[in-house]
Amino acid sequence: MTASTALLTDRYELTMLDAALADGTYARESVFEVFARRLPLGRRYGVVGGTGRLLELIGRFRFGDAELEWLRSERVVSDAALDWLADYRFTGTITGYREGEVYFPGSPLLTVEAPFAEGVILETLVLSVLNYDSAIATAATRMVQAAGSRPIAEMGSRRANEQAAVAATRAAYIAGFSASSNLEAGRVWGIPTMGTAAHAFTLLHDSEESAFRSQIAAMGVGTTLLIDTYDVEQAIETAVRVAGPELGGVRLDSGDLPKLVGKVRAHLDRLGATGTRITVTNDLDEYAIAALSSSPVDAYGVGTSVVTGSGAPAAGMVYKLVAHKDDAGAWVPVAKKSDGKASVGGRKVPIRHFDANGEATAEVVHVLTQRPPRDVGRELLVTLMAGGEPDASFLGAGGVAAAREHHRRAVDELPEEAFRLGAGDPALETRFV
Repeated sequence: MTASTALLTDRYELTMLDAALADGTYARESVFEVFARRLPLGRRYGVVGGTGRLLELIGRFRFGDAELEWLRSERVVSDAALDWLADYRFTGTITGYREGEVYFPGSPLLTVEAPFAEGVILETLVLSVLNYDSAIATAATRMVQAAGSRPIAEMGSRRANEQAAVAATRAAYIAGFSASSNLEAGRVWGIPTMGTAAHAFTLLHDSEESAFRSQIAAMGVGTTLLIDTYDVEQAIETAVRVAGPELGGVRLDSGDLPKLVGKVRAHLDRLGATGTRITVTNDLDEYAIAALSSSPVDAYGVGTSVVTGSGAPAAGMVYKLVAHKDDAGAWVPVAKKSDGKASVGGRKVPIRHFDANGEATAEVVHVLTQRPPRDVGRELLVTLMAGGEPDASFLGAGGVAAAREHHRRAVDELPEEAFRLGAGDPALETRFV
């Protein structure tokens, strides 16, 4: 049986449901919205990640006997609420930005339309997925941009919770990483996997040469040899002697990389291994990658920084009620007025504007109760789930591939200043009209 996701939530969501059932407001048609008030660490744009995962998790948001019994034993909610939860299945509509889309402060990147009780209890699940996956995708896209045409592999599984590691791999791939060391991500999401050997393999053998010979015997001369277990210069000599000038690659996981890479390239070239690729994997982030832009690096491997969002492990998104119907059936926009946390009430339709060259210029958000007049630009909302059923094109490995391609197109639309690594204002202004 597929595991329930119903208790991946906070208690106050169920206690709100309980009170709303008692006073009758639980059935009011409502609109909830996910947005970020700001981008983390002065970044110029964010990337929507996790949407496909979220749709699958909502499908498993059901209260079975085990979940209901635990809620009953802990006296979390009333018997009436337990009876309601026993039949719970999300039946509403979810619209939002496509996964892989870029977003800006205030962007209504996910909208949940459902009776209040159905929508409110999804808050924690929605935010836990989108906040983490979007943070990883946002960090990953900066690394991809810093790397230019050079490929980057994700290698951070050991630096994250085991399930978060799979989610991070997925988000990084959508943002443009080329492959991952994580096999579960490969199995579930169709992401290319890679990897050869760690220092332990070299240390296991009586000599570095015997380790290299063993790896080549198993994987062929196209493999990548790790050359910094002992002495790098000696390892290069040994690697080329054992594999010949057709050696596929060498990897560096330590040292002063900008200086070391140049020496390694020169040494390989002197030995005739001019086609041997150099991969670096030493605690890289977008800044270290940018610092290596003029070095003869062929590929990067990033671990800790990508799975922790490169200093911003959560995207800072919130889930707010922005409209509901009153007892007469009329829509009422609602919004917080709290200092520093004010929001904009009402259902919204965001449209991205472009100049004559196809470069994005603004995010224009129409606040409305009816659909706005036709606007010039690209409408950003798509239907992700209708009647509680997800659009299959956003799910699974196919959904990941589509999100990766959409991200590539969305980034291509951004102005040049979007790719600066230094802290600054968002690349596009969000305007509410």
